[in-house]
Amino acid sequence: MGEPQYVKAAVFQRPLRLGLRRSLLRKPSLVLGMSLLTLLVLFAWIGPSIVINDPLTAQMAERLQGPSWKYPLGTDHLGRCILSRLMAGAQLTLGVSALVIATVALIGVPLGLLSGYVGGRFDAAVMRLVDGVSALPEFLLAITIAGFLGPNLANLVLAIVMVKWIGYARVVRSIVLSEREKEYVLAARVAGSSLWTILWRHLLPQILSPVIVLAALDVGKVILTISALSYLGLGVQPPVPEWGAMLNDGRPYFQTIPELMIYPGIGIMIVVIACNLIGEGLRDLLDVRSR
Repeated sequence: MGEPQYVKAAVFQRPLRLGLRRSLLRKPSLVLGMSLLTLLVLFAWIGPSIVINDPLTAQMAERLQGPSWKYPLGTDHLGRCILSRLMAGAQLTLGVSALVIATVALIGVPLGLLSGYVGGRFDAAVMRLVDGVSALPEFLLAITIAGFLGPNLANLVLAIVMVKWIGYARVVRSIVLSEREKEYVLAARVAGSSLWTILWRHLLPQILSPVIVLAALDVGKVILTISALSYLGLGVQPPVPEWGAMLNDGRPYFQTIPELMIYPGIGIMIVVIACNLIGEGLRDLLDVRSR
C-alpha cells in the first residue's frame, strides 16, 4: 500500500518550508524590513486603543506641553496629543499608500500586458501616452494635478495614481515583449488558447515577481510624495492627522520646539527604510538567476 496523501504532502512541504526559512535567513535586510514594517502596523492599528487621548481635540490650555504621563510625547500648538496624532497619522499614511499601490498596479499591469502582447496601434497609443506623461518629473506633475483638482485626500490619491501607473505599464510591457516569442507562449497559441488565457495563465506569472519588487520599493516613494504634498498644503487638510501635514504644522515652531517636526519625520524615515529593505530583499529572493 502506498503512503497516505497527507504523509506525502508533509514530506514535500517540509523541504519547501526549510528552503524558505534558509532563504529568509540569508536575506537579513528582508527580515529587518519586515520586522520594522510589522512594528509600524502594530503601532498604527493597536496603539490608538491604548492611548486614550483624542488626536483631534484641541485644548489650548495645554498647548506645547512637554512629555508627561498623560501626553508621552507632549502636545502640539493646539494642545493635541502628539503620540495620538502620530498613531492616527500612521493609519492614514500606510492605508493611503497601500490604496495607491494597489490602484496603480490594477491600472498599469493590465495595460502593460495588453500593450506588450497585442502590439500594433494599441501599443503605440499606450506608449505615446506614457511618453507624454513621462516628459515631466513625477513630483512636479503630481503637484500640478493636485493643485488643479484641489486640496483633499481623494484628489491627492488620484494625482499620485495618474503619475505612478506609467512605471508599472512600462516594466510589464518590456517583460511581455521578451516573453511573447518564447516556446511556451507559441505552444499555447498553436493549441488554440484565447488571448485572456495566454495573458493571465502564461504571461502574468512571469511578471509577478518584478511587479511585487517594484511595488515594495514604490511604497516608500508614495509615502514621501503623500507627505510632501500634504506639507505643501495640497493633500490632507486640517485637522486630519497625517505625517506630512504634521510636518507643515510644526514648521513655525521648529526653532523653539523641533520635536513637532522630528517625530513625524522619524516616522516617515522608518517607513521608507523598511519598505526599501523589503524591496531589495524581495528582489534578491525572487531573482532566479541569483539563486
